[in-house]
Amino acid sequence: MRNKLLAKGCFIIAEAGVNHNGDLDIAKKLVDAAVEAGVDAIKFQTFKADHLVTKEAPKAAYQKANTGDGGQYEMLQKLELSVEDHLILQKYCQERGIIFLSTPFDFESADLLESLELPCYKVSSGDLPNLPFLAYIGQKNKPVLLSTGMANLGEVESAVETIYSTGNREVILLHCTSNYPTDYEDVNLQAMLTMKEAFKLPVGYSDHTVGIEIPIAAVALGARVIEKHFTLDQSMAGPDHRASLEPRELKRMVAKIRNIEKAMGDGIKRCAKSEENTKKLVRKSIVAKRDILEGEKMTTNNLTFKRPGNGLKPECIKEILGKIAGRMIKKDQIITFTDLK
Repeated sequence: MRNKLLAKGCFIIAEAGVNHNGDLDIAKKLVDAAVEAGVDAIKFQTFKADHLVTKEAPKAAYQKANTGDGGQYEMLQKLELSVEDHLILQKYCQERGIIFLSTPFDFESADLLESLELPCYKVSSGDLPNLPFLAYIGQKNKPVLLSTGMANLGEVESAVETIYSTGNREVILLHCTSNYPTDYEDVNLQAMLTMKEAFKLPVGYSDHTVGIEIPIAAVALGARVIEKHFTLDQSMAGPDHRASLEPRELKRMVAKIRNIEKAMGDGIKRCAKSEENTKKLVRKSIVAKRDILEGEKMTTNNLTFKRPGNGLKPECIKEILGKIAGRMIKKDQIITFTDLK
């Protein structure tokens, strides 16, 4: 990617979303928790309820379960961040040494984020089929992280082609299941690999499952980006807290992902430096099965293979058989060519 988001391995985004509950102090505490967890970026959501939903738009089932009855409009109004809030949060993130990101949900919000010079754009799953919006984002000529929840492969193709049509080819596809929380049997991590093969693009995973196993598995499968919702406290009021990690779990997830990255290696099959000593100890050499007298012929009856492996390798046996002992060779002595004639 041009902005090198992927230069240092998996790019981990702590998705604060609307878990600040409209309170700037809570938002700052979320930044602090993300820094402590060791993620690369913290992401919020940028929208105006007036531009995002109609006043009659109903809540999703999970939103009703977590926030009660009513419509999306009233709920989202309470969760908006002002322009001033964005400026304060971005500055605070800069001071804490973490990348500030946000998902725009309308054209005006995209323009606000452009004015803040964010390094990339994240597009939510709900806007994947919103091709005019994707074209608008693509024209800003920055990397696009595109969530693909609820979409089939054809819809993903249309979205990618729309962004490509603007001349912007910096796209990362995030596999996602838009259910909060997502049941394990609905995750379908293999679909992430399907998109990687189909579009020859970097892929990642935006997770809504409970716990940390699935994003870790996604990294093992090749995810270059991980996005995970988090909150200060799952018991807080709001639509997304219960499907989010608390800070301690987020930190554990990051640590385990970094371990997985180390373990993935470069793919070259070779003896590791740490194995060299073990290699000498557990591999075998050609040794005398019993005492061998001077002048005796080397046969399978008086030779065998035993540890350690600092002598002639078993594969050299063909070169040894039939040769004559030039001296007395004791049982278990490692055979060398100087012993033979």
